[in-house]
Amino acid sequence: MKRHSSFAATLSIAMMLAWASHSAGLPASPSSRSTHATDVTLVRVTTTLLEESQFSHHPLDRELAKKWLDHYLDGLDSRHSLFLQPDVEEFAKYQRALSDETAGEAETSAAQRIFARFLERLEQQTNTMTAALKSSTFDFRGHDSYRLDWEHTPRPRDLAAAKVAWREQLRAEYLQEKLADKKPSDIVHTLARRHALQLKTMAGLSSDEILQVYLNALAHVYDPHSNYLSHEEMENMSISMNLSLFGIGASLQTIDGYCTIHELIPGGPGARSGQLKPGDRIIAVRQAKGEPIDVVDIPLTRTVQMIRGPKGTRVTLTILPAGAAEGTPPKAVTLVRDQIKLEDQAAKATIVDLPNGNTTLRLGIIDLPSFYANIGDASKSGQRSATADVRRLLTKLNAEHVRGLALDLRRNGGGSLEEAISLTGLFIAKGPVVQTRDLRGKVEVESDDDPAELYQGPLAILTTRFSASASEILAGALQDYGRAIVVGDSSTFGKGTVQSIVPLGPVMDENHLPHSYDPGALLITIRKFYRPSGASTQLRGVAADIVLPSLSDLSDVSESSLQDPLPWDQVAPASYHRLNEVQPFLAELRQASAQRVQREKGFSLLADAVARVKKAMASKMISLNEQERRDDIARSKALETELKAESQRLARAQPLTYEITLANAGHPGLPAPAPLPMAAEAKAEAISPPAPEAAEAADDLAGDSTGHTPADTIILGECERILADYVKREAATKLSGGSAL
Repeated sequence: MKRHSSFAATLSIAMMLAWASHSAGLPASPSSRSTHATDVTLVRVTTTLLEESQFSHHPLDRELAKKWLDHYLDGLDSRHSLFLQPDVEEFAKYQRALSDETAGEAETSAAQRIFARFLERLEQQTNTMTAALKSSTFDFRGHDSYRLDWEHTPRPRDLAAAKVAWREQLRAEYLQEKLADKKPSDIVHTLARRHALQLKTMAGLSSDEILQVYLNALAHVYDPHSNYLSHEEMENMSISMNLSLFGIGASLQTIDGYCTIHELIPGGPGARSGQLKPGDRIIAVRQAKGEPIDVVDIPLTRTVQMIRGPKGTRVTLTILPAGAAEGTPPKAVTLVRDQIKLEDQAAKATIVDLPNGNTTLRLGIIDLPSFYANIGDASKSGQRSATADVRRLLTKLNAEHVRGLALDLRRNGGGSLEEAISLTGLFIAKGPVVQTRDLRGKVEVESDDDPAELYQGPLAILTTRFSASASEILAGALQDYGRAIVVGDSSTFGKGTVQSIVPLGPVMDENHLPHSYDPGALLITIRKFYRPSGASTQLRGVAADIVLPSLSDLSDVSESSLQDPLPWDQVAPASYHRLNEVQPFLAELRQASAQRVQREKGFSLLADAVARVKKAMASKMISLNEQERRDDIARSKALETELKAESQRLARAQPLTYEITLANAGHPGLPAPAPLPMAAEAKAEAISPPAPEAAEAADDLAGDSTGHTPADTIILGECERILADYVKREAATKLSGGSAL
């Protein structure tokens, strides 16, 4: 963000001062510096930057050193099954070195020694499992279970206990494959190859990749959004920003050993498929020709290399859906790699004519996938931004006399802070939109200074747990002003922090610390967001005024589910004029919505699905009884099929709808009404010809080509009815000249 562009320079000055006590003991001349010396320097630079410049501004003391060590061990062994208790006790000696400012190379040697022990244990596990696959038969008629609460699982007391744990893990994996109706010989081959490949991959990691895991563990001690970015990851980020390579259109991160989808890029293959969502965990990757390769506990850069590929080629991801327990049957999703089209990322609108007695009630819906800024070619006067595009769509909706507006932010993971502020200004006269506080406690108020309001009518904002960052700024501000009613999941994601990228090469150069390779960069949390009311969006997000049952409203899809998040707090309220447009009608709107949700079949099915997911998540155990698992899968499939059928029924009964795009927004009148949706199977076939592996991607809750799922259709329909109720109640109040209070 532009307002933080001087941050790196500030850091380098701090570094010059801080490094006075650190530089002793480093090689005296550039020619004598080895790669190992650069590693040592890099660890110390990273440590100092985090101590001095991360928001919590905390020294790396013994407490944080212990967390650093624990995070590193968990990064290598997320299941708590490889490292033995004696291993962990032995590693405890490194805590003093990690928190000692003069430790020097002891820090990097700790990383290498621990990793060597990890490889030793991983080889023992692989050998044990391979032998068991050759000699054992597995029985799944009992009533035992496999524990999934790894974070709180004690590590094995000795090698014998570890082998028992490995066998139970193998049984769980074997049953998972058996539930896919694979032959025993195929299961043995698959599992043996999976673990052999994992050992081969981890044994082949370079020292740079090991150091990356180590420094990421250090950054995550401070908060989950501070990261060390290796040179390769910086290149990946640049590629992603420039949209110059082909992939699935997703940003990925590692959480508890899983490659996890952090965000789907609007218009990308992943988003268009409707089968992926933030929080989904990728457990295997398969190319068009070949077998799936397990990627659990594999460095993220390796997984990214497997997923990326030439345009038009296919890649199949095996995923565990967000919120699902480990034992949930994985889903295979086949995608065709493609380049992201800018127009697919842009805002779009829909006009809906809802039946209203003998007339219709015209509503507008704007789907905003992100707060993008300056996309397009400025040299050709084609550069666009979220605010400019929404302004254009709003102008068209106003011209067509919509009486209510819904802003759909369900998939909006954030973007430009400046765009969030200016876009909020389209709905208020002027005033503060967001407050930010830096690590020194200085609070700045960011305001919309344009008194013009482009839209003044009833406004609803549709959110989910996936609505984050800049989305939470807009929703929080309009809720504080009383300008909009927020509808959707119980709260948004809860990311209320600002990060800045600090390239480490220039910092080291300016402080006369030569390096033998590009040291990458740090992504450091430097500020926190606060609403005009003074409340932080961190952890708590923005709570919905009307909560609807939703499969995305899960506790593990939120900032609070991440390790060591920054706490919620508040600052003094900014000075703003509360409009209070929603509160007079809120109780009635809630009651009417609750009655519809209670009586409608779609929400009844959705509530059942939500209850099943939450029960599975809460149990932290998975049955190893085959028949119990098959019965459970059958019940889930039956419920999903019913939900899909109800969604299609609602879609076919939809009112007259018009699609407004940036291409037709300037045309007079309305385009032809949108056609009724085809069945999901027919639409998928029309979009892409079937492939042999495409059958694996079938899923009853898969979305359409826009990424909308059956549940999305049901929820959007209820949001439209809430908005219609709001419009009618406000109109009745104005007509009577009275007050709803």
